[in-house]
Amino acid sequence: MTADPMTAARALPPVAAPYRLPFHYGALHNIGLDYLVDPEPARRLLAERHPDLTAADFGGRACVTLNYQLYFAQYPNGGGITQEIEISVIAHPTAGAGHLARLTYEQFAHGWDQTKLLGIARLHVLCDNPLAIRAGTELYGEPKYPAWFEAAMPSPNGPPGESWSVSCGQAALDPTGDGIERDEHRLFSFEADLAGLGRTPVDSTPVVGYGVDGAGRPLAGPMYVHHPYRHHALDRSTADRVRLRVHDTAAESGADLTTLIGGAPAAGVWTYQSAPVAAHHRPYYVPRSG
Repeated sequence: MTADPMTAARALPPVAAPYRLPFHYGALHNIGLDYLVDPEPARRLLAERHPDLTAADFGGRACVTLNYQLYFAQYPNGGGITQEIEISVIAHPTAGAGHLARLTYEQFAHGWDQTKLLGIARLHVLCDNPLAIRAGTELYGEPKYPAWFEAAMPSPNGPPGESWSVSCGQAALDPTGDGIERDEHRLFSFEADLAGLGRTPVDSTPVVGYGVDGAGRPLAGPMYVHHPYRHHALDRSTADRVRLRVHDTAAESGADLTTLIGGAPAAGVWTYQSAPVAAHHRPYYVPRSG
């Protein structure tokens, strides 16, 4: 008896042991850089890696986005800190094109897509946590692999400022598969100085991340952030506040960044930082007795 393809299509993807979903973030620090670019390279890469998706059209331009995350997660036996960067094209399922409204980039960035079909078609996900690499690959079909990071960002535990700096380097899993072996080879880096720029609170989640499972089936996994992002619009006078540098154009991630973005200026920056949940204050002297 032949299985009904429609019934199979409506089945939920399995959740492999020992994972549990949804995955809860204890704290999240996040910056995204958006670039409006020539759509042809984006279309070619999607045809190769996400054949069921179509690049979003923003006035004849595609949108390439870099999404850096630093997050904490608490588990029954402790906690873990993870850093990762997703390099993606904003895209939607080709079969769902008829449900989408025609949006400008600014409208999309401000959360106007209520269908939530516009999501990130992941091309590369670089990550410094082996557990997160396995989970992202097995659960969400992410093209996820090891990397290391050096990052600086605004913090209440540091001097005042609105600058971000992130560097991503090459790494490999150690022989046990449970650790990361760092190679000093740097892949790419970026800086963003947001001081003095206007910012708009935007409710743009869930952010839908598109992947492909081992059988070639497209997957969509939504990520909800329970607080508005801040969007910083850029124009010709402010685009130089963001500087992206590809250190290794021969690496796959560097080659794709060069092909997709080239010298295009950044069109917008979006940030999110979890609020502190507690504070340990300055000590004071206790009077001595006697």
